Amino acid sequence: MSRSGESNYYARHIFFCLNERQNGEDCCALHGAKAAFDRCKSQVKAAGLSGPGKVRVNKAGCLDRCAGGPVAVVYPEGTWYTFVDNDDIDEIVESHLKNGQIVERLLTPPELGR
Repeated sequence: MSRSGESNYYARHIFFCLNERQNGEDCCALHGAKAAFDRCKSQVKAAGLSGPGKVRVNKAGCLDRCAGGPVAVVYPEGTWYTFVDNDDIDEIVESHLKNGQIVERLLTPPELGR
């Protein structure tokens, strides 16, 4: 419950790092993060999961987990994912965002930071 006594506006948020480094360093933007964000947003909408009380797909700046990039994080669980293709995104949407089941094979190793 929020301070006002209402339930959370969204049940889950998924944030995609879309950071692009100008200095030539490796970054999520160089690994298809924007395409994955777009895919997730369309899949969430197609599954009827978007909107108040459901799921919000958000862009984020650097999430400081660059070594695992590209990364996304789902809240309120605080589950970090590393993904490589549309199949991975589809699995996150179906398993975690729709059914609340973490996709173990896509978890970002806990030691990976920047």
